[in-house]
Amino acid sequence: MVEYSNELDRAFHALADATRRGILDRLSQGPASVSELAKPYASSLAAIQQHVQVLEASGLVVTEKRGRTRECRISSAAVLRVERWLSERRQLWEYRFDQLEKLVEGEKNPVKRSIPVQLAKKGES
Repeated sequence: MVEYSNELDRAFHALADATRRGILDRLSQGPASVSELAKPYASSLAAIQQHVQVLEASGLVVTEKRGRTRECRISSAAVLRVERWLSERRQLWEYRFDQLEKLVEGEKNPVKRSIPVQLAKKGES
């Protein structure tokens, strides 16, 4: 459980940065070199390399050296771990909101309870 938590911590840390999310968006189209990933950004190649290293440490990205270039691709297993965790929380909150809605709707439309006949007669005397 702790290892799973550490993996999620690293993944959410990596996802907290807009540049890294942009890199992941680009990689969702297919593998790319670090220099290709750097093109849309005003940052230096070294800064983009650092972002890639954070993504790699989180497990969200896998890199492979090919000659003088480093090719990056998304790790589907890591993305599925994050998605599974989010999905479990979403299901839990949907259930809780459904229960809250039922409770609120019940208060808007209270069930009319009839008074038992014996209690009604006692009140008459």
